[in-house]
Amino acid sequence: MTRLRGLLCLAAVTLVAACEGLMPPAQEKPAPDLAPRPSARSEALADYYSGVQADLIARGLLRQDGGGPDTPVTPDMLARNFENIVFYDEYARGGGLRRSNGRAGGLRRWDVPVRVGVEFGASVPAAMRSADTATVKDYVARLASASGHSISVTAARRANFHVLVMGADDRAEMLARVREIIPGASHATLSLFRHTPREIHCLVVAFSDETNTNAYRTAIAMVRAEHPDLLRKSCYHEEIAQGLGLANDSPEARPSIFNDDDEFALLTSHDEALLKMLYNPALSIGMSLDAARPTIKTLARSLAGRYY
Repeated sequence: MTRLRGLLCLAAVTLVAACEGLMPPAQEKPAPDLAPRPSARSEALADYYSGVQADLIARGLLRQDGGGPDTPVTPDMLARNFENIVFYDEYARGGGLRRSNGRAGGLRRWDVPVRVGVEFGASVPAAMRSADTATVKDYVARLASASGHSISVTAARRANFHVLVMGADDRAEMLARVREIIPGASHATLSLFRHTPREIHCLVVAFSDETNTNAYRTAIAMVRAEHPDLLRKSCYHEEIAQGLGLANDSPEARPSIFNDDDEFALLTSHDEALLKMLYNPALSIGMSLDAARPTIKTLARSLAGRYY
């Protein structure tokens, strides 16, 4: 998604690439006690993103309350938001930043346990590594509880969902890891990581199996190390959740992080309901929107009352 706010931008991208070759990731490297001094480019990005966060907070955005009396959700609203976020794409599958054709696709989610590995670039200080690892562990436990799917944090060498926390000074290291995880990665996929515009704050690319293009088997999320704490945490929340199958954004979704308006920074109870619906066994991988709609309405009636 691309979020424009005058001269300031906040953006995240979710894309899907199918049938690209996969291989196990390399062994983790021990974290250094001291990170090297950041380059002028990295320092400039850190200053820019600090300004973005300050501007958004000053305007009452990046809420962390998850919604309240001002954000009511009806069953019809929940069903509509689920359809828009799960069955549509903002960007074309495997097409980099090329916009999608706007047509509904099949339902996509993981059909194997999700094992999240967090990897930090050499520029990331030890204190940030420790704090962010704890943040991701807590968040992943919440996602597992909401979805009912097996989702946990593991060592990088065992992961199939790779969260790369890297700065501008770690670009070569990041590209090497992407090539290592996805040896057959397309030019469009590599370009996302090689030439990431400043307006793109974080992104996730999910890869499917050759035999079922709607079944996710691995994912790579990139979070910029230059972000201040809240923006960085919001990236973890959105990109990991989107990499589970909540792939699109909708201007009608509220209270939700799957909306370009930046109102909410962290996963809301509305978003938990979407995740619970997505992994409900009554819905199956590859199901069309028309086939799924009656079940979506039934689930929404049940969950809207439970969550609100």
